[in-house]
Amino acid sequence: MTVYGIKNCDTMKKAFDWLKENNIEYDFHDYKKSGIDKATIQEWLKSFPIEQLINTKGTTWKQLSDEQKSSISNNDAAIELMISKPSMIKRPLVKMEQGYLLGFEVEKWEEILNK
Repeated sequence: MTVYGIKNCDTMKKAFDWLKENNIEYDFHDYKKSGIDKATIQEWLKSFPIEQLINTKGTTWKQLSDEQKSSISNNDAAIELMISKPSMIKRPLVKMEQGYLLGFEVEKWEEILNK
């Protein structure tokens, strides 16, 4: 299992705590330190629409120009924006054998990861 996100994000800290409490092993991919590539984002787009992958509540999104915000209607432009500003990707994103989880919702995580 791989958890994608940013180490110092409050939501990520809650997810890390939950994983530790539930003794679930994982690899962590930090967008800020390791970046993210186009192929990975394209893989995610098979499971989630671009609008779900982008964190529109975060400061990175709020700092974008209106032109940049409107560019997410084009997948290629949105992917390039996520590569250059990985903080705008919703987190955590968890890659598991059975698919993906996006965001941290305790009930959903308990249902899917505590089997």
